[in-house]
Amino acid sequence: MSFTRTLRAVGGVAAAGALLFTAAPTASADYIRDGQWALDAFNPQKVWKESTGKGVTVAVIDSGVNGDHVDLKGNVLPGKDFTGGGGTADHETGDDHGTAMAALIAGHGHGPKRAEGIMGLAPDAKILPIKTNEIGAGTGIDGPIRYAVDHGAKVINMSFAGAALDDQEKSAVSYALKKDVLLVAGSGNDGSDKPLYPAAAPGVLAVGAVAEDGKVLARSNYGPHIRLIAPGEKIYSAGASTKYRQATGTSDATAYVSAAAALVRSKFPDLTAGQVANRLTKTAITPDGKTGVTSPDPKYGYGVIRPYRALSENIPAGPKNGPLIMPKDTEPSAGAGADAPGGSPSASSGAEESSGLSPLAVVGIAVGVLVVLGIVIGVIVANKKRRNGPPPGGGGFGGPHGGVGVPPQYPGAYQQPGGPGGYQSAPPNYPPRQ
Repeated sequence: MSFTRTLRAVGGVAAAGALLFTAAPTASADYIRDGQWALDAFNPQKVWKESTGKGVTVAVIDSGVNGDHVDLKGNVLPGKDFTGGGGTADHETGDDHGTAMAALIAGHGHGPKRAEGIMGLAPDAKILPIKTNEIGAGTGIDGPIRYAVDHGAKVINMSFAGAALDDQEKSAVSYALKKDVLLVAGSGNDGSDKPLYPAAAPGVLAVGAVAEDGKVLARSNYGPHIRLIAPGEKIYSAGASTKYRQATGTSDATAYVSAAAALVRSKFPDLTAGQVANRLTKTAITPDGKTGVTSPDPKYGYGVIRPYRALSENIPAGPKNGPLIMPKDTEPSAGAGADAPGGSPSASSGAEESSGLSPLAVVGIAVGVLVVLGIVIGVIVANKKRRNGPPPGGGGFGGPHGGVGVPPQYPGAYQQPGGPGGYQSAPPNYPPRQ
């Protein structure tokens, strides 16, 4: 079954045969629109009745964007150039990559009824272009991430992959997460299980690619961090040095996920970034047609995005972080350890020297205190038993089967869509852990 038919059949929409690519792109804008098989697979007319991304800004950290392109004009903010020259990032004329990602997210087409050129999945979203010297992690993306957050981006698209993040970049990621910004990044195009960044960083929504035949793209990197996949084969988009281009890889898939996130954030502005990711993962479909996947597969995560389902189904908001594995410094308990302000100092902090007692004396005092507490507790428990006896049900204190009396997990405490047949209980370890 083709990718288009897989998405539409499960979505309850009449199947439409997938378009085939048999020739290189031409100058015809109509041909370009007809060639957008991925957009067609999402059934955009139904999607746009639910949301067009209006009111949401998506930052595109990339090579800059040609904001004068006929399919993007009016949807691109000035942004910033971090390459050293200063200025804005909305007049790129050399590198096509950033313009391509922007068009897949927020292209609005042109011509009568906007029926020509590239149409993005979220055509009313705004693009905040941020230009960097090199497209890859480890090349100073901390400044671009912080700039995006501080200038109103609710989604950050990072269609690049590289080395592990340095401390400044990790700090910038945490900053974005604390400000409730959804970070979306491509897994890379090596076709291996090598984790590349920022996709493999905690808190980032990692994206792989699927081909038109419904199979995971051979060059798409994989691993336990993958959460979603999206179309990434022979994708038409806009360009800067050329009017249109065609490409294959996880970059394009990432742009589609960012666009889907913008749609959800527009319709459900009260959801957290993690809860937006939750809607996307709960409504995804695997390449073999399965829905309601309870744990991410290394190849396809929870499956291919289905924007219409994510916008229209009744999905419980779920935990704040959804399916995202968060960095420790973004959790409420982070920094509450012994070395944190207000906590007990560690042994290396000089606490022993300031106490005036030797380590042996401290241990002796602690043992004595524990012995006294044990005696007191024993007397209290004995008196309690004499007064009350064991609770109903037998088995002594701790419940009818002994033990500590922990109540069983309530199976319906959290539910997720189980496809057309209704709902199924979520696993007790939701959100999933790597």
